[in-house]
Amino acid sequence: MRRPTAFAAGLLLLATALGTAGGPAAAEPTDPVTVTVNTRAGLATVPATALGVNHAIWDAQLGSAETSDLLKAAGVKMLRYPGGSYADIYHWETHTAPGGYVAPNTDFDTFMAGARRVGAEPMIIANYGTGTPAEAAAWVRYANVTKGYGAKWWTVGNENYGNGHYGSAWEADDHPDKSASQYARLVVEYADAMKAVDPSIKVGAVLTMPGNWPDGITAGSDPGPWNQTVLSIAGPKIDFVDVHWYPGGNAADSLARTNHLPDAAWLLRQQIARYAGPGADRIGISFTELNVDAGRTTAPGALFLADAYSGLLEQGVFTVQWWNVHNGIGTVSEVAGQTDYGDFGLLSSGNCTSDGEVCQPAFNTPFAPYHALSMMNLFVRPGDQLVRAGTDEPLVAAHAVRRPDGSVAVLLLNKDPDNAHPVALDYAGFTPADEAPTVHTLTNGATGISTGRSGDASTRTLPPYSLTTLVLRPAGSSAGRPGAPGRPTAGAVTDRAATISWPAATPGASPIAKYEVHRQYGAVSEQLGETAGTSLTVGNLEPGARYTVNVLARDTAGRVSWSSPPLTFATGSPAESSCAVRFDDDNDWGNGYVANVEVVNTGAKAVDGWTLTWTWPTAWQQVSSGWSATWDQQGRTVRVTPTADNRRLAADGGSTTVGFVGAYSGPNVPPGAFRLNGTVCTVR
Repeated sequence: MRRPTAFAAGLLLLATALGTAGGPAAAEPTDPVTVTVNTRAGLATVPATALGVNHAIWDAQLGSAETSDLLKAAGVKMLRYPGGSYADIYHWETHTAPGGYVAPNTDFDTFMAGARRVGAEPMIIANYGTGTPAEAAAWVRYANVTKGYGAKWWTVGNENYGNGHYGSAWEADDHPDKSASQYARLVVEYADAMKAVDPSIKVGAVLTMPGNWPDGITAGSDPGPWNQTVLSIAGPKIDFVDVHWYPGGNAADSLARTNHLPDAAWLLRQQIARYAGPGADRIGISFTELNVDAGRTTAPGALFLADAYSGLLEQGVFTVQWWNVHNGIGTVSEVAGQTDYGDFGLLSSGNCTSDGEVCQPAFNTPFAPYHALSMMNLFVRPGDQLVRAGTDEPLVAAHAVRRPDGSVAVLLLNKDPDNAHPVALDYAGFTPADEAPTVHTLTNGATGISTGRSGDASTRTLPPYSLTTLVLRPAGSSAGRPGAPGRPTAGAVTDRAATISWPAATPGASPIAKYEVHRQYGAVSEQLGETAGTSLTVGNLEPGARYTVNVLARDTAGRVSWSSPPLTFATGSPAESSCAVRFDDDNDWGNGYVANVEVVNTGAKAVDGWTLTWTWPTAWQQVSSGWSATWDQQGRTVRVTPTADNRRLAADGGSTTVGFVGAYSGPNVPPGAFRLNGTVCTVR
């Protein structure tokens, strides 16, 4: 968590409002950005708990009508309490947090009254650092038995990997054993005690974001890194995992790093599937803290919020939560012509710097991220299906949803602080009505979202540092179409093929004629095959590659259903090959590692001279240096050639081991396929 400033603890209620200067004049590029919206490429469905935010016990206005009504107006549907790291020092029954500030009017009942006024579900953090399973169970009893609040979501602790086990220590932890193993063992005790009181609750454990510290690091006697250890021990007992993300860097860095999210979500689900035991697919993912280091109260914070919330919801996260409602003034700067108060809050705390030179606007004045959250509420609704959207310009991002009434909403983000960008929109699987769409716009420095109907569905000019949502009605009626097929599964996955199966769709006005299986290729769909049944074996796949597919139903009248939920799977390596590779990454320090690569000739003939190649899955992975071979990386492709000492590999098992130092600045996805002299090898 990001701790409150000294000013936030008291939350001064009066402040001097500051005027803001206008942004720089924007030049307009001549070539339009191509935006592709593909409604055939379905992603996750928007859950009721999607839009969330953090409340904290240092905020005296936590339960006030004014604050609650502002959150309700922004569409908040989940509220987290009692506030990040404070959760690990907070004792709910006495409403105390030894070593921290507790404001008046912030006890649990006040929080719940505010949550009910907002219309939001609570997510409660049980005290792991200085508490006990019995204390957590008593809280569940009070909340759900005594008071009947029906509080469903409970997390055990907050950022507990920050207890000093990996060196850095900011999270309270009174346990003599601060290992990941001990945290996991106690999560089991917490879950058992809490569910003994109310079996209907959901209990979550704290994990770390893949590609962020201390991901990949093994400490002490733990069997592996934090996530692996926690999932291996506590996986059978938990219902969800809880992750935080502060991407860091300047405004441009944080806005670019949202492209890490698909790979981070993939790795997180791979870890859950691998380590959490049988039935691991039941485990959900929550992202309960997000914010930026630069432009927190101005356009960069707003753009990051909208982009990150959309990207995470596309990946099936059940709630995304901003840090936080009120926090207090920080380092004041100017960002794109606007005063940035360095405040993590959505709403102004109305306080001043210690020297009194700069004061925030009046208390509860919304900052830019609040307006971005309001934009998200206009863009996504519970039950909408997110669909693929993409652009050919890195500074312009796009997200889209298809709504149950057949309409489509498109969120467009211009991350360029200086230039407007014209866009040309192309739609696949959807024909917009020939009418002006509803347009919601948030521009740099604006004090709210403007709404109107203008233009058409195919062209738009995006102002610098802006958010724009288009709501488009369909050209024709969707009545009579078949229902969407159920969630697909993959079986018999090899290096080159997989069998995709799915629950049948419900027919509409006409019988179902066939099902089509489509692969998502960016924002474009590629049909892999079709069948009259509910299973299809697809071939000609690439070894070690990740595939996301959807199934659509088409009836005898030509009507096409919505797409099924997505299925993502990865092909493997050949069961038999003339070569084999073992890739070991055991010594990781959070943004780099030492790896050993064993190259084995399993063929019947000796190999005299060899070249090993692989392609990194992402652009932020690289070989920094290597030994026992000559190493070269061009783009994402790595090429390894031998020295004079190891150029010959004997037949039937001759091998050599080479090594390198790897570096990464995002999720470290391992390579999926290795080729020796062009032949795809078995991965051991």
